[in-house]
Formats: sequence, structure tokens, C-alpha cells
Amino acid sequence: MEGNNILNPNPLVKFLNKPQKEFTKADIIRFITKNNIEMINLRYVGADGRLKTLNFIINSLEHLDSILTYGERVDGSSLFPYIQAGSSDLYVIPRYRTAFLNPFSEIPTVDILCSYYTKDGQPLESAPEYTLRKAHEAFKKATGMEFQAMGELEYYVISEKEDLFETQDQRGYHESVPFCKWANLRTEAMRAIAQTGGQIKYGHSEVGNFTIGHLQYEQNEIEFLPVSIEDAADQLVIAKWILRTLAYQYGVDLTFAPKITTGKAGSGLHIHTRLMKDGKNMYIKNGQLTDSAKKAIAGILEVAPSLTAFGNTNPTSYFRLVPHQEAPTNICWGDRNRSVLVRVPLGWTQGANEMIVDANPQEQAGDIDLSIKQTIEFRCPDGSADLYLLLAGLAVAARHGFEMKDALQYAEDRYVNVNIFDEAHKNIAERLSHLPCSCSESAEYLRKQRDIYEAEGVFSSSLIDGLIQKLSAYNDKNLRQEIEHDPEKIQALVEKYIHAG
Repeated sequence: MEGNNILNPNPLVKFLNKPQKEFTKADIIRFITKNNIEMINLRYVGADGRLKTLNFIINSLEHLDSILTYGERVDGSSLFPYIQAGSSDLYVIPRYRTAFLNPFSEIPTVDILCSYYTKDGQPLESAPEYTLRKAHEAFKKATGMEFQAMGELEYYVISEKEDLFETQDQRGYHESVPFCKWANLRTEAMRAIAQTGGQIKYGHSEVGNFTIGHLQYEQNEIEFLPVSIEDAADQLVIAKWILRTLAYQYGVDLTFAPKITTGKAGSGLHIHTRLMKDGKNMYIKNGQLTDSAKKAIAGILEVAPSLTAFGNTNPTSYFRLVPHQEAPTNICWGDRNRSVLVRVPLGWTQGANEMIVDANPQEQAGDIDLSIKQTIEFRCPDGSADLYLLLAGLAVAARHGFEMKDALQYAEDRYVNVNIFDEAHKNIAERLSHLPCSCSESAEYLRKQRDIYEAEGVFSSSLIDGLIQKLSAYNDKNLRQEIEHDPEKIQALVEKYIHAG
């Protein structure tokens, strides 16, 4: 066991010599007492998608045990718009497996994510975190498989313009220092995310870079490894908090906004998924996509218009989802094709072992099964997403695909292996349906497809009602067409939602 944890960057995992999922209350108390921890932070996510905080200075062992056992009361009506003030008292109860050492606090502090419970001691049905848990349980019950996911977290760092080592406009992809100005912020964030338990795949600079006046905008990305959808949501929420906190310490701004200005790359939050059973990836077999993969794709495609209600949640989202850019607009899927909504990325199914030997002649050819690396990517979400509801929606959509009688044919009819934005393939694009063009339209699709989400009690009706009301209130049905050629109005809109999600 010790050998498995020696390289783990999480101080609690190293000290306790066990994986996070096995943490107990006694473990947390032992770490706190042996490491002179002075404070506990209970952390939980509100309707705005951001982490909230309750600070506790530990004054005795009994006090510590009480915090970890009973949590605390909070005002739900101040956290969620659909909870009435007359019955708004909620409990926040810590989930021990999420405990981590706060990477920023000068006072030694352990933070723990919490779940919401009602006055009757029952999980809050409309809470995003509980909705995700219900969605995963329903998926596992229906399919016998675990639904895993990971996100590609794109963001812009906004700082004063520098004249040294300028990068050509929209040519920042995988640049290194000194052409990439904010690599140190990115790598420092990656280290902190890993120390809190985040499973990181890699980080790099992205294509987007430009200047507006005296300000310089540089796009970066941190990509994660697939984990259970509950853990995937937790690690993305913590990662966004860490990135924003570091930016604040550096004295720069940082945004996950889907679009900052027209003609420049927007920031998405692509979600990769896979289905696991007995340690095997059920998306692929003998180098080919399985029927399970195609059923999941079919479900995601059919429900895609309403998934935007969770993944594209403010008007600027729909300035990114426009034709002739890498962000998708047509509801279709394909292999390695970045113009589609659901993409099957390049896998390691062909020649993987031969490549390593060709690059390193001294190595011996192995026989390693790399099918575990294959994922399926959902490309329309952005940084405004409610991460818990988005992943819950994807689990519901994938389950729906297994319940569709014609799922395999549905998927086959929407497979595209060409660039549908090319004029030569205009006939293909014309037969495909499209994603919504506004929050208002997204709300309409959610209203039409709400039964799919409410099935099995996954999404509560009050939550769906609240989301429809919120999205409709933007009244943005024609907003994109009205201001797309007015940079000042676009900039005002971006600034209004610059820190959404």
C-alpha cells in the first residue's frame, strides 16, 4: 500500500497511507491532531456554481468531532433561488473522502466538501451534488456500468500587455515560455489541484491569444483524467477555485467565460466520458466502438439541445456556438472530427506498442492493452456550466440511449466523417438538427425534454422549473443577431458574466 501512495501529491493520502475514497472521520481527526491543523473549512457549491465557505477555528477535540459529525446549518434561500425563505434552513454535512489541505491558507487548514440535507435529515432533492449522485445510481442500475468523466478546463489570463516575445494572434497552441507568459500560474495551479486530490492528465497553453487596448489575453488549459462523475465534478469545482485564487494572488484576472470577443477563440469545457465494468472500458473492443458506446452517443445526441441548459448557461455561451469555428452547432458525431458535437478522439488502438519501439530501439515490444484510454468527447459545454448538473444530465442522456429502441440506427444516421462546414458538404449539414442559439431557446428544449431528466426521480421538478425560469429570464432569443457586430455591447455583456460558473 505504501508504495502506491509514495508519489501521491495529496498530503492526507501520504500521511494516512490510503486513497481518498477510504477516508473516515477518525482519519481526518488523526491527520488534524498530528499535523497541528488549526482550522476546518466546510465547502459547498451554490446555484452560481462557486464554492462557498464556513470557517471553524478548532478549540478542542470534542469541538472538532462535532463539526465533522454534525456539520452546520446554512440558509438555503441565499444559496439557491428556488428555495423559499420560510423553509430555507439546510444542513451541510461533510463528505470525508473530499478532505484536503488548503493550499493557500496561512493558518493550517483542512477543507472538506459537503452535501445538503433538509430539516428531516434527508438529502436535498434539488441539490446539484445530490442530483448527480441520483443520476449515476440510476445509470448503474440500468446498465451495470460505471459512468466516468473528465473535463478540459480552458481559461484566459488577462494582464497588462507585454512587448517582449509576442505570440502571433491566435497561434498560442502549446507555446512555451517566454512566448507563453502565464505558464508558471498554470503549473502552480496544477500542483495545488493535485495536492487537493485532482487527477490531472496535463496542462498546456491554448490557441487563444490577443490584445484589446492595453490588456493581453492568453488562453491556457488543464485537462483531467477520467474518474467517477461525482469525483469529476468535485475536482473541476476545486480547480476553478484554485485558478481564480492564484490569479488574485498574482494580481491578474482570470476567466472561464465562453467568449470574450468576436473572431477570437472562445473557452469551452469539453467533457470526455467512458463506461467502465470490471476494470474494462466498455466503449471499445478489438479496436472498434461497441454498441454500448453507440447507444450512449445516441442518447447524448437526442438530448443535446436541452443539455445546453446545464452546460451553456448565460447569453455569452451562444456567441461561442457559431458556425465555422471549432465549437459545434450541428447535432452529429464523428471520429477525430472537431466540427461535430460528439467526437471520438484518436485512441491507442493501432500500433501503440510499435511506436514506442520505433522511437526507442533499445526497448522491447510489449503487449499492453491501451483501450482504457479511449473516451468520447462532448464538445458544446463551457465554463458557465453547472458542473454537477451537466454531468448528471450526461448520465441521464447516456442512460436514455440504452432505453431508445432505435439507438444504433439513430447514431448511424448522425455519423459524419467530413467537415460539415465545407461548402462541398452543405447537403449533409442541412439534414442535421442544431443546438439552441440562446438561453431562451435552451429553456424551451428543456421544457420539451424535461420528462427524460425527471424519470427515476433524478432531476426534481422544482429544479427543472427553476432552470427554465432562469434561462427564459435572459430574454436573449435574438440577442446574438442584434449585437454581434457591436464590439462595445459584446464587451459589456462579457464583463457582466466574466466570472460566471
